[in-house]
Amino acid sequence: MKRLRRWGCLTVVGGLVCVGLPLGLLAAAAHQMQEKEGGLLTKIAGVRWPMLLAYQTAAKKFQEMEPKAKGMDWSILAGIAKVESNHAASRSIGDDGTLAKPIYGPRLVGDGTGGNTSRHNDTDHGRLDGDSRVERAVGPFQFMPATWATTGKDGNGDGKKDPQNVYDSALSAAYYVGKGRDLTKPDQLHAALMSYNHSEAYVQEVTHWIERYRAAAATESSSLPAARGSARKVIQAAQKQIGTPYSWGGGNSRGPSRGVCCSPSGTSGASIKGFDCSGLTQYAYARAGVKLPRTAAAQAGVGKRIPLSKGLAALRPGDLVFFGYNPSRTATIYHVGIYLGGGRMLNAPRPGTKVRIEQVWDRGFAGGARVL
Repeated sequence: MKRLRRWGCLTVVGGLVCVGLPLGLLAAAAHQMQEKEGGLLTKIAGVRWPMLLAYQTAAKKFQEMEPKAKGMDWSILAGIAKVESNHAASRSIGDDGTLAKPIYGPRLVGDGTGGNTSRHNDTDHGRLDGDSRVERAVGPFQFMPATWATTGKDGNGDGKKDPQNVYDSALSAAYYVGKGRDLTKPDQLHAALMSYNHSEAYVQEVTHWIERYRAAAATESSSLPAARGSARKVIQAAQKQIGTPYSWGGGNSRGPSRGVCCSPSGTSGASIKGFDCSGLTQYAYARAGVKLPRTAAAQAGVGKRIPLSKGLAALRPGDLVFFGYNPSRTATIYHVGIYLGGGRMLNAPRPGTKVRIEQVWDRGFAGGARVL
């Protein structure tokens, strides 16, 4: 493998990744790129995108790692986090999922604060909760330090287990309530929530929010045009990769893979197993028997081109949707996603993010292509 330093090109196994612009311009444009994240579901459910993504990612990862467990979905995690921290309200969240400002619960001295009348002495020398005398619950899911010591998981793959990281804490909560259970059964869901907080009032409140989030998801789903046939296969294949890390140069028709060094921002994908934007589309379309070229610009030459002048309304679910530094010139296309309908797309946005659903970007929209 060889990096061509002057231009945004990478020689990789299976082809050339090249957007044809100087790296400095690429980096500047990447920083300027504005996205509308989350789409309709964040509006209906009232859950901001970084938290929603953490819940969806954790539910998917838990189900993959614990295939015998049943019923875990993002709404259960969202219901718990809504009651525990109001989805980490007022805290900004980094690309890796770490809260800029930690969340600490009240000091559990047994004075009845938060409904707790028992003193909880320190178990972690203040390492997690900043208190060397008594315990405080920590993070958006409000784990006790002693519980985190046995339950904490690494949800974002950085080798650390941090209760103040939304990916780590969401996956840990999924394990805590879901392992060994069938959460499709009301009695087991009740028992799972009771284990999180032994209070019938707590269980009823969390259950109420779970039901609201499931209703929101149903409303959001019904609002999108239904994809059929091969387009449905493409979308379903891509949806199964939601939460998979972005990897510069990563992914191909066979699935996620380790990428190469380096992106315009200097981020290496060599140690990350995942997808970049065109690797994801290549994989998803392969599930429908379509072989796409490796780069976004090359993919714009496949099928029936839908020009920028036709606008977003001309796209159908399953179409490719493109973005360019000069949207009227195919040679400047640098990004591709899969159109879902309703103004949304599924894509692998950039280093430091994960495969996700979001609004089609305003900036750089360059039309699409109908391949199926």
